[in-house]
Amino acid sequence: MFSTAALLSLVALAIVIIISCFREEWNPGLLGIFFALLVGTIWGGLSGSKVLGFWPTSLFMTLFGVTFLFGMAQENGTLDKLTISAVRLAKGNTALIPLIIFLIVLVLTTIGPGNIATVALIAPFAMAIAGRIGMKAFLMTLLVVGTANAAAFSPFAPTGIVSMEIVSKMAGDLGIEVGRIVPIEWKVYWNSLVAQCITNIAGFLLLGGLAWMRKARGTLNIDEIAPKPEPFDDKQRITVAIMAAYVILILLPLLPGASQVLPKWAIRLFSNVGSVAFLLSGILMLCGAANVRKSIARVPWFVLTLVCGVTVLVEVMDKTGGLNVLVELIGSISTPLTLHFWVALIAGIISAYSSSSGVVMPMFLPLVPGLMRSLGIMGTPGQVAYAVALISTVNVGAHMVDMSPLSTLGALCIACAPEHEDKSKLFRHLLIWGLSMSVVGGFVCMLFFGILGL
Repeated sequence: MFSTAALLSLVALAIVIIISCFREEWNPGLLGIFFALLVGTIWGGLSGSKVLGFWPTSLFMTLFGVTFLFGMAQENGTLDKLTISAVRLAKGNTALIPLIIFLIVLVLTTIGPGNIATVALIAPFAMAIAGRIGMKAFLMTLLVVGTANAAAFSPFAPTGIVSMEIVSKMAGDLGIEVGRIVPIEWKVYWNSLVAQCITNIAGFLLLGGLAWMRKARGTLNIDEIAPKPEPFDDKQRITVAIMAAYVILILLPLLPGASQVLPKWAIRLFSNVGSVAFLLSGILMLCGAANVRKSIARVPWFVLTLVCGVTVLVEVMDKTGGLNVLVELIGSISTPLTLHFWVALIAGIISAYSSSSGVVMPMFLPLVPGLMRSLGIMGTPGQVAYAVALISTVNVGAHMVDMSPLSTLGALCIACAPEHEDKSKLFRHLLIWGLSMSVVGGFVCMLFFGILGL
C-alpha cells in the first residue's frame, strides 16, 4: 500500500496540471511550491526549509545565464540582422525560402535561444514571407515550430538544459558516468532532431508543401521581403564574436585530449553552460554592447519559475513515494516496447494543455529509472541505451503536440499570420494537428526508440 503522503503528492500534481490547462497565468510552478509545502510538511514529515531546499539552484542559474546572454543579442538587434542576412541568401529563388528558414530556425534554436525565443523572433518574419510567396500559414507553422521543437534539446538551449539537469540527478541510478552526461544529451538532441524532423517534413510535404514547391518556380524581389539591413555596428560585431565564443568554449572541454591540454581551471569553468553564459554576458556588459535593464526584461522569468517550481513538487513526490505510484500505474500496462508508446501518449496529452518543459518533463523524466526497474531492464547490458531511448521518448512525446494553438508556439504563429489568412481555419487545422500528435507521437517514439533503437 502507498502512504497518504504519496497519494496526496500525486493528487497535488494532478491539481497543478489541471490548473495549468485553464489558468496558466497563475504560474503552475508557484502553485507547485505551495502544494509541495502542504504535502511535504503536513503529511510527508519534511521541514519547510527542506522543501524549499529542493529549489534547483543550478538549473535556475544556468537557464538565467543562457537566456540573459541571448536576450542581450536580441536587444541590440544582432539576431534580427543575422536572420535577415540569412534569408537574403535565397537571392530571389522562391523555392529556397523554406529550406533557408528551416536552417535559420535549426541553427538559432541549437546555439542557445531555444525553441520559444527562436519562434518569437522568427514567426513574425516567416509568416509575413509565407503571405508574400503564396505558402499557407499552416505549412509555415509546421516548418518553424516543428524545427524549433526538434532542435530544442541542444545542450546549449534552455529546454536541453532542463533535460540535462534532470538526467544528471538520476545518472547514478541509470549507470551513466558523470563525464558521459553531455555526450548523452547530444544523443538525445540527435534523436529528437531525427524523429521530429522526419515527422514534420512528411506532414509539410503531404499536406501541401510538395504541391507548393512544384509551383514555386519563379523569382521574387528579395529586397521586398528581406530589405538589406544596415551593416553590423561595433556592438553587434562584438555580440556575434561572443555568440561564436559561446559555442566554441562549451565544445572545447568535449574535444579528444582536451583534459590533457587545457588547464584545470578552464575545464572547471567551461564544462558548465551557465558559467560560460555568465562569463560572456559579463564581457558584453563591460563593452556596453546592450541595454542590460532591457535584456534582463527579456529573460523568461515566468518559465524559469514554472520549471523550478514544478521541480520542487516532483522532489517532494520522490521523497514521499508519489513517483512510485506513477511508475506502477504506467508499468502495469507496458512492456519494454510499448512503454515508449504509453509514455509518449500520456506526456503528449498532458503537454497539449500545459507546459512541455515546465510541467511534463520535470514530471516524467524522473520516472525513467523506476519504469526501467519495474520492467526488469536495470542491470542488463542495454540499460544505458534504453535509458537514452526512454528519455528521448519523454522529450519528443511532450513536444510533438506543441503545434497546437493552445501552446505558446502555435499561438505565436496564429497571431503573426497574414491578414488574408482565415485565422479560425488556421486555428482548427493547428488544433487537429497538435492533438493528433499525441497519438502519432506515441507510434513515432515506439518506432524510432523502441523498434529501430535509435
